[in-house]
Amino acid sequence: MTGTRPVCNHDGMERLDITLVPCLRDNYAYILRCGETGAVAVVDPSVDVPVCDALDEAGLTPEAVLCTHHHGDHVGGVPGLLRRWPDLAVHGHASDRGRIRGQTVFHEDGDTFRLGTVELRVRHIPGHTRGAVAYAGAGEVFTGDTLFQAGCGRLFEGTPEMMYRSLNETLMSLPGETRVWCGHEYTVANLRYALHAEPDNAAARERLAWAEAERAAGRPTLPSTLDDERGFNPFVRAGSVEELARRRAEKDVF
Repeated sequence: MTGTRPVCNHDGMERLDITLVPCLRDNYAYILRCGETGAVAVVDPSVDVPVCDALDEAGLTPEAVLCTHHHGDHVGGVPGLLRRWPDLAVHGHASDRGRIRGQTVFHEDGDTFRLGTVELRVRHIPGHTRGAVAYAGAGEVFTGDTLFQAGCGRLFEGTPEMMYRSLNETLMSLPGETRVWCGHEYTVANLRYALHAEPDNAAARERLAWAEAERAAGRPTLPSTLDDERGFNPFVRAGSVEELARRRAEKDVF
């Protein structure tokens, strides 16, 4: 899949216009634009060319790059963006110092900053990696590879305890209507596992039918909401750290 997807708007006093940019095989980068001031940031540019093309097509100049974690399929495009726009602020967690090339802003949990008039809050959500963060604001949250639609990331550096807290205590403390924008198009496979884990889950069955139709039509399945995830995500629905760990191990070989 190539090309950008239509801009999505969140109505309210603060508004982010969001353009989804498919990258690589199944990654998504995002272009964020403050609805009031026009300030622009890029989330998780795995490669630079499709992101630059989307920015050029829209006539936009970014001021920041927001990195959810250090993996190459989320930050590989940062050097190319910096060659084009050398003054970009590059955001990431403090513990990713030296692992995100060009990083200039080193966040701790709870830090806030502004994109135009939109306040974005950084939440530290370790589990997939120890430096994973989410960026939340204006009714949206960008979760990288920690929370997927109907799934969660593999535990490359963190522990089941970390992932459980990140999902159930940190992300799920946001308002239920918050829209979730994750790092990959994994929805169909995740929902198939969700039905394996909970065969009687009607919400997962309905969502899977919808997601399969969207993908067959060449459309992305994002976003979901946090309330959606409570209904069909087997990792959010896990009642304990032990259950999450068992489901994560099972999903890895599903």
